[in-house]
Order: sequence, then C-alpha cells, then structure tokens
Amino acid sequence: MNDPFQFPNSRELRSMDEAELSALCKRIRKFLIENVSKTGGHLASNLGVVELIVAIHRVFDTETDRLVFDVGHQSYVHKILTGRADRFPTLRKLDGLAGFPKPGESVHDAFVAGHASNSVSVALGMARARTLTGKQYNVIALMGDGALTGGLAYEGLNDAGSSGEPLIVILNDNGMSITPNVGGMAKHLSNIRTKPSYFACKKVWNELTKTTSVGRSVYRGVHRIKENLKKRLISANTFNDMGFEYYGPVDGHDIKKLVWLLQMARDLKKPVILHVTTQKGRGYPPAERNPDLYHGVGAFDPTVGLKPSQAVTFSDTFGKTLSTLAARNPRVCAITAAMQSGTGLDNFAKSYPDRFFDVGIAEGHAVAMAGGLAKQGMLPVLAIYSTFFQRSFDMLIHDIALLNLHVVFAVDRAGLVGADGETHHGVFDVGFLRQVPGMQILCPANQAELAKMLEQALFSMTGPVAVRYPRGGDEAYRELSAQSILRAGTAITLCAYGTTVNSILEAAELLHQRGIEAEVVKLNQIRPIDPDWKASALRTGAFLMVEECLQHGGIYDEIASDPALQTLRHRGMDLGIGFVSHGSCSELQKRAGIDAQSVCEAAVALLKGETT
Repeated sequence: MNDPFQFPNSRELRSMDEAELSALCKRIRKFLIENVSKTGGHLASNLGVVELIVAIHRVFDTETDRLVFDVGHQSYVHKILTGRADRFPTLRKLDGLAGFPKPGESVHDAFVAGHASNSVSVALGMARARTLTGKQYNVIALMGDGALTGGLAYEGLNDAGSSGEPLIVILNDNGMSITPNVGGMAKHLSNIRTKPSYFACKKVWNELTKTTSVGRSVYRGVHRIKENLKKRLISANTFNDMGFEYYGPVDGHDIKKLVWLLQMARDLKKPVILHVTTQKGRGYPPAERNPDLYHGVGAFDPTVGLKPSQAVTFSDTFGKTLSTLAARNPRVCAITAAMQSGTGLDNFAKSYPDRFFDVGIAEGHAVAMAGGLAKQGMLPVLAIYSTFFQRSFDMLIHDIALLNLHVVFAVDRAGLVGADGETHHGVFDVGFLRQVPGMQILCPANQAELAKMLEQALFSMTGPVAVRYPRGGDEAYRELSAQSILRAGTAITLCAYGTTVNSILEAAELLHQRGIEAEVVKLNQIRPIDPDWKASALRTGAFLMVEECLQHGGIYDEIASDPALQTLRHRGMDLGIGFVSHGSCSELQKRAGIDAQSVCEAAVALLKGETT
C-alpha cells in the first residue's frame, strides 16, 4: 500500500500472514507517532494495543459486531483500521476526527467512551438487545487503563456473568494488577489454558459428553473434580465466581494467540473474560520508559521526545498551595480519583504520603470517603476534574451536604477543555453544584486568586466549598484586581466569573474604541452570588452576563429573576443548549458566541434595544 493513509479492513486482515501482520503493526505504530506528535493526543495507550486491536478486527467485523471501548483513548488503532486514517491530521481539531469513539463519526464506533468503567454495562445492554430482537452479532467490551478500579465495572460484571448472555470482556492489563498469580501452578495452568490445543480438546470433550445422559453425568463429575482442584491450587478467581469463563493472562502482543483466544471465546456463546497483558507505549522507547508522561501529549518532536513544559498551570498552583497549607495544619489531607499528576498532587503525595489518598477511578467513593474524613475532624480536599465530578452527585448530596460537612472540592478543568471534547468539557458543574443546599462556589480568575481562595475555603469557611478553575495557565493580559469592579464605566455592565473575565475585559476595550464605556464586574463567588453586580447594573442601566457553561446551567437565570433587573436591559450569554464538540478553546468560544468580539457586538445590540 503506497498510500500512507491506506490500511487494510477486517476482510483484508484475515488474508494476511504473520509476517504481513507484523509489518502492519510496525507501520501502525510509526503512523501513530508521526501523527500524534503533530496534533497531540493519547499516544502511549494506543501504542500498547496495536496487536490487540488488529487481532480483534481479524476476528470480528465492527460494522455489525459491537466493540465497546473503556476508556476510548485506546481507540486510535480502531479508527485507523476502519477507514479514518486520512483524517488523522485533523485529530482533536475543530470539526476534525474525535479523540474518542463517536458513533456519529462512523458505524464502526459502537458507543461513546470518554469516562471509565461503563463498558461491561453498555455491552450487556447490547447483548440483551440482540437476544430480544433475535439478531446475530457479537459483543466485545475492551477494558483497560484502570477501569477495574471503578465500582461500576463490578456492577456490570456481576450482572453480565450471571446473565448467560454471549459476551466477551477483554481486560487489557498494561501494568495494574487485575488478579495476582499464585505460585508456579497458577502460571502453569494459565499457560495450558491459553494454548489452542487446550480449546480443541475441550471442544471435543464437550461434544462427546453432552450427547448421552451417561456422558453428561461423567462431564459433571469431572467438572466438579477439576473445580475442586482449581480451588485448592489457585486462589478463588473472582471472574469465575461471577459466572464468567476466564482465560489468561495472555501476551497481548502475540497476534496468533490472541486470534485463537478470540475465536474460541466467540464460539463458547457465554460470558467470557479474556485477560491480556500489554506494554503501554510499546514501539517508542521514550513512551516505554515513561508511559504516564506519554499518556496524553501535545505536539512534540518525535526524534527528541517530550520536553518539560515551563508553563505554570492552575493545577500546579493548586498542588503547591495545598502542600503549603498542609504544612500549617496536620488535618489537611488530599484525595484524588486516579488523577494525581493531572491535578498537581505529585509533590503533596511525596511530602505527605500518610495524608494522600488515590482511590482509583472511583469518584463516588472519593466523595463519600471525604465525608467520613470530615465527620471525624479532618480537612479533606478532593481534587477532581469537573467532568468526572458528575459521577458523584448522589454522594455529594447524601454524604456531604446533608450533614453540612466541611469538604473542599478543587474542581479542575472547569469550563471548556478543548481537544478532548464533549465527554471532558467542564460545563455542568455550575448547574449541579448550585442545586446542592449549603454548597459554596468560589471562582478564581487567575492563579494568585486560586491560592488565596483555597486558603479561604480551608480555614475561613465551613460546610461544603467548591473552588473551580480551568485547565492550563493564566491567559490574562493584565493583572486583575482583587476587587469586583475591574473597570469603571457608565453605559453597560459586563459581568463574568473565573477566567471568562478576560473575554469581557477585552470586549470592554473594543467597546471603548467605539466610544462606549463598559463597567466590568468580576464575581469571586457564585454560590451565594456576590451582590456587586446589582449596584453596577443599576448605575449603568444595562447588564450583560457571560458564562462558560450550558444554557440554564449558570447563574444568569437567578440574576435575571431579581426585581432590580426587571426595569433594566439585560441579557445572558453562554455556550448554548447542545453538547460542545472538540477544538481549541478560543475556536469553541467564538463558535458559541462568547468570545470578546461577540460580547462586544451583543453589548452594542443590547444598548440599541435589539433582541438576538
């Protein structure tokens, strides 16, 4: 294939020999490194599953068979083999190829997959739909990257194992311990069970013994003996206990063995667990040495690898500040849900290991545990991405708010996050947090304010407090005053919170160039809402609120209902009513109409009495 974007489909894969498949895997890895180094994206996880995805596509046809990813950042190879390689130069760019499975993008993408631990539940639903509709297709759930640390995974496994539905769950073990090997006998039996000859013998044995009542009796007796021996020689296998047929662990880079296993798992027509071991970052030495560093990357030079970023992010400032505060008070502790580095807690974990808790991808558990810590006198700080905070809403209400416990939620990645798109934008937390009785929400507009507000939240406030801040670093082109009024004006009040104040400051400058003087109000707290907006709005006679959240999910509706605003011209601007796709934050803001130029035009229209 001379076309660099041309790759074989499932039918063509089945006719390739071992040498051709090996060459294909090398070519896919080269393609991934070349393209992801230009666009950014998830690299190490995709390098690790090349042979596994090739084997899956050699056995199954994902146009009709359903392959459910968990999590979807392992889906790049799948996209390459389903006719989307030519779109990789647009990966994670505006209107380009998504970084996660997206059914609207291709019929080969069975389900959206941006959050972890849901694949077995989704796959079981698909399998049951197949039974109810009488259709014929295979269902495969591909789990990996710590998904088994989430409780939802076990809820799905528990139901799927007892369902009897034909279903294949592939556990991609690239470093975490799924089930420990116990002694040489466990390893020996594992090797036997993953040999093709084992399956052939088992198939013949099943056919011989199921045809007569005597044969079935013999089968049951031998099966009981085998199971008793297994329980004596090997620790109980949780998956077998749940009702799955378990096979593995097997080398996830051995295509021939993987194909045999997948075919046999398919033919068993029952719930099957296939445990494969892979190397994250395989084929690119820098990623092999530092798989976590190359998990999600920006653009880089593949010949030299990633260079340490010099930019100080909000997450960095949070982590540094929390460590300082922890030195002052031994009751301060930190919790993360498998995002230690992402939330800036690496140094805290090293400095205060006894007060640092990484609970895995278990956000509900993290919130409930924070409640227990707070009830017994600790000062817990849960650092959590806004998009993942959604998963713990019940615990927030039941285990924190009902007792008005003092827990600080450091809500990272609040607002638009850019290239990760719909599944990762932090555009819901303002809406759901404001519904919770007793919740207080602080919104720093820069990193200096974040440090001050974190201290305030810990030592000067009580009850649940959320401090929300965006991904990345400061984008302000000037120092922001700690006061609410950032710029005086007489014609109209522009109001925002968080780093969105940068857009309205720029809009105020554009209005100034038109001879319109806008007053700029920065809200430091949105639950309860800082009252400064009201006096400013009454002074200018017009009010424009700008928020980086979905329509009716912000604070404008509450402000608009205030009697003081009823005689004034006012308008709210936000991201609209639909899910926001992927692209750069500036592009998405412009498309949604909340960039500086759009705010300027909206202000002019409002002053003219125009409706939009």
